[in-house]
Amino acid sequence: MSELQGNVDIEVAKKLGLNEEEFERIKVILKREPNFTELSIFSVMWSEHCSYKNSIKYLKTLPREGDRLLVEAGEENAGLVDIGDGLGCVFKIESHNHPSAIEPYQGAATGVGGIHRDIFTMGARPIAAMNSLRFGELDKKHTQHLVKGVVSGIGDYGNCLGVPTVGGEVYFDPCYNQNILVNAFSAGIVKVDQTASAIASGPGNPVFIVGSATGKDGIHGATFASADLTEDSADDLPAVQVGDPFQEKLLLEATLEAIQSGDVIGIQDMGAAGITCSTSEMSAKAGTGMKIDLDKVPTRQSDMKAFEILLSESQERMLIVCEKGKEQTILDIFDKWDLECKQIGEVTDTGRLEFFKNGELVADVPADDLVLGGGAPVYDREYKEPAYFEEIKKFSLEDVSIPTDWVNTAKKLFQSPNLVSKKWVYEQYDSMVRTNSMGTNDPSDACIVRVKGTKKSLVMSTDCNSSYVYADPYVGGMIAVSEAARNIVCSGGDPVAITNCLNFGNPYNPEVYYQFVHALKGMGDACRKFKTPVTGGNVSFYNQSVFGNETVPIYPTPTIGMLGIMDDPSNKMTLQFRSPDDLIYLIGTATNDINQSEYLKRIHGVYKSPAPYFDLSQEFEIQEHVKKMIRSRQILSAHDISEGGLFQCLIESSMVNNFGFNVTTNPEIRKDAFLFGEGQSRIVVSIEPAKKDEFESYLKGNDCDHLLLGSVTSGSIIIDNEKYPDIKYWNDIHQNTIKQVLEN
Repeated sequence: MSELQGNVDIEVAKKLGLNEEEFERIKVILKREPNFTELSIFSVMWSEHCSYKNSIKYLKTLPREGDRLLVEAGEENAGLVDIGDGLGCVFKIESHNHPSAIEPYQGAATGVGGIHRDIFTMGARPIAAMNSLRFGELDKKHTQHLVKGVVSGIGDYGNCLGVPTVGGEVYFDPCYNQNILVNAFSAGIVKVDQTASAIASGPGNPVFIVGSATGKDGIHGATFASADLTEDSADDLPAVQVGDPFQEKLLLEATLEAIQSGDVIGIQDMGAAGITCSTSEMSAKAGTGMKIDLDKVPTRQSDMKAFEILLSESQERMLIVCEKGKEQTILDIFDKWDLECKQIGEVTDTGRLEFFKNGELVADVPADDLVLGGGAPVYDREYKEPAYFEEIKKFSLEDVSIPTDWVNTAKKLFQSPNLVSKKWVYEQYDSMVRTNSMGTNDPSDACIVRVKGTKKSLVMSTDCNSSYVYADPYVGGMIAVSEAARNIVCSGGDPVAITNCLNFGNPYNPEVYYQFVHALKGMGDACRKFKTPVTGGNVSFYNQSVFGNETVPIYPTPTIGMLGIMDDPSNKMTLQFRSPDDLIYLIGTATNDINQSEYLKRIHGVYKSPAPYFDLSQEFEIQEHVKKMIRSRQILSAHDISEGGLFQCLIESSMVNNFGFNVTTNPEIRKDAFLFGEGQSRIVVSIEPAKKDEFESYLKGNDCDHLLLGSVTSGSIIIDNEKYPDIKYWNDIHQNTIKQVLEN
């Protein structure tokens, strides 16, 4: 056992991301000092990225149960929801922020590959991908470099894999100048009786590694994702993985075939922490252990040390436990797909992970003590109200001047990169592969993908306005969930469940931790209201940049990936106006509110203001009414009001068919608030003129706030009898602003 003696100290532990208390705890668990390999194992498994040690207390406060949930949050690689007809939807969103900030192409590509593996590891075939991207100021060359790299990485990997990228969101803000966010979402379909589990049951069962060979890329990637970005982070390039989408395509097909053979006991993707994570989590879940011979692991380099093999995050790899005696079935399937498949060990009944190299035991650790819910530490960090709240409280609407030139104000606002089309981005993604996507030329607020062989469709949305969360984490958290639900409802679906990607700064910063705690409270309250339980996701802390002596966190960004179901395709609702003379209505309450609006920031340069108006009960009621009106065929279009306010919403509904609008504002509301404010819980709908009485009778009878704004035109835009440029002008700006910046 000489290989298991110490030769490490607290300074080595700190370099690996462990603190003194954790180092002492490891010695107690092992009843001796760890060696470097064992310390490396604990360092990655106890990193925030793997253990959620600074977040799990509050993650457990989120609603995790629902009628449609087939597995509880955290039980498997992704969430599993019953969608009827004997089918389940497996879906999840995860981050790949730090790798993408350092090497945007590979960082984004491997993020896409990793999230799809989480889906097909459970036996589901991925049928749709989305993403939520945050970049810095678009006029900066560094931002343009990152945008091009990330978009190319996402497009190249997803297109080669054959999974359509059907939607998402892109925001630009100075807080992301150095630390960008790349959140990737995937959804797949599986028969509910053909799912696979990440479990290593049955002592004596063989353990296989399948897929790509193991290299030195991605070593300590989990630790890298659990630390601040600095000017020296580019030196950590080995922590950024390299992907191969063609290898992943083979792995997808082989994995699904192996699972369907019935001989797979358990399977897990090798994502963060590689072999270490998959062996420990699968063993801990079953209460078993494993003996692993690292010499049998196929490697790309001949000189790899034990800790490098264990911690490598090389892509396109899986760990499989199969039934003893059925080894040849698994070997034959992966040989058919020309993939490496090597038995590297077996399941034991010891509860320990024993790793051997050159015939010697190089690490001996208890599986349960490595993982969340076992021996991994759990912390409740100090938090306090952010100091910048005092500046927010000083904001007064009366201090903001009202424009005198409304047309030029609208023109200037409309050029914001957050409001114009992201066509340059999504045109690089294949959205139609597998021919399930609905709405490419007939757009809805959410993404709609058919479930072949049924009448059902998945309706999906990714949402979060981080400015709202920054201004008020509790309200902003509620809005993120509510807007995702609103988009699904406006598209004709029923919200079912969410996954989340919680992007925050350093949890040791009390103000950041305040943002985290209160954002989760808001998310939880909204999820309970909409009966959309949380199926899983991930936490991404340490999203901040270090400039000299100053550390600047990003805006808190709890990205919501929401799944909805549409049982009847005739319920599909789109956002565009249908015909001239159709009537345009505002559903919801208009308020004197320009808080945190793109208008307030871009026109007046004011970034410190409260979150916009929001009432959760009102939000829920309005969504229920719109849902009923869609199903009773009372409305022709529905589009929610979000960034850019009512004006932006009307323009977007007009551009699809090159129509326009003639509307009148409410004189009781400030005109800038009415047109450009981002008060929540509002939806613009259009109806046939002949249905006016029936429509208004329904709304009045249900005490639902509404206002007749005006009517659709053939292309002209008139507000309060003032003529604005026709729709072609706005369409040109909308389509070309980002393209011109990125292609020049």
